[in-house]
Amino acid sequence: MQVFTAGSGPRLIVVPGVQGRWEWFRPALRALAAHCQVASYSLCGEPGSGSSFDPALGFDNYLRQLDVVTERVGTPIAICGVSYGGFIALRYAATRPDRVSALVLASAPGPGWTPTDVQRAYIERPWRGAPRFVLTSPLRVGPEILAAFDRWRDRLGFAVLQAARVARAPMIPSQMAARIVEQQALDFAPDAAAIRVPTLVISGEPHLDRIVPVASTREYEKIIPGARYVTLERTGHLGLVTRPDAFAALVSRFVEQHSGG
Repeated sequence: MQVFTAGSGPRLIVVPGVQGRWEWFRPALRALAAHCQVASYSLCGEPGSGSSFDPALGFDNYLRQLDVVTERVGTPIAICGVSYGGFIALRYAATRPDRVSALVLASAPGPGWTPTDVQRAYIERPWRGAPRFVLTSPLRVGPEILAAFDRWRDRLGFAVLQAARVARAPMIPSQMAARIVEQQALDFAPDAAAIRVPTLVISGEPHLDRIVPVASTREYEKIIPGARYVTLERTGHLGLVTRPDAFAALVSRFVEQHSGG
């Protein structure tokens, strides 16, 4: 299994979102590596992950894969789940508390989250809906990019670089759809209530996150005992890549406070 690692200091694993590729948020990993020993990986079933997906195991594939990563990096360890990766990090922390020193949920859908009608259409016909998904992406992320950067040169530069990262590690629509189907069949509320490690919940601003409602992410603030919530300003769903230094500073401070070694 292939694992990205960089930096030194408190240990942190970053679990990718529904697209399954760590390369999409490389800027955040670089920024975090200035403060932490950070690790990330591609979800099982993705090209280059080095880890196959066993249909008989369903969602447990992701927990077993994370077992391998934590054993390689060392425990106890802080875990940051990004968007869909929040479900993986949450269940891992709930079921393996001896391995986890702290939990970060970044723009993660809450336990009660369900796809919108538009998202459901993509899930039902992932390959047919892929062109529309790509063509409409500027409508979802454009306002956030405008807010995160002051100059058009920086906005265009970010858009070009991020598009290149995505092109080099392309999403597989059918994989993404299958992951949502697996998540929708499970109840994550008991996992949230069972969390006993320090937890940081991060989201962008409500009017800028057009992928996961901020209200959904903030459900964790109410359910997880002692959870702390922070808004990463001038961001929506992509704060870890549009403002990687601010994201890294926020996460690294929390990890250092609750470091397991």
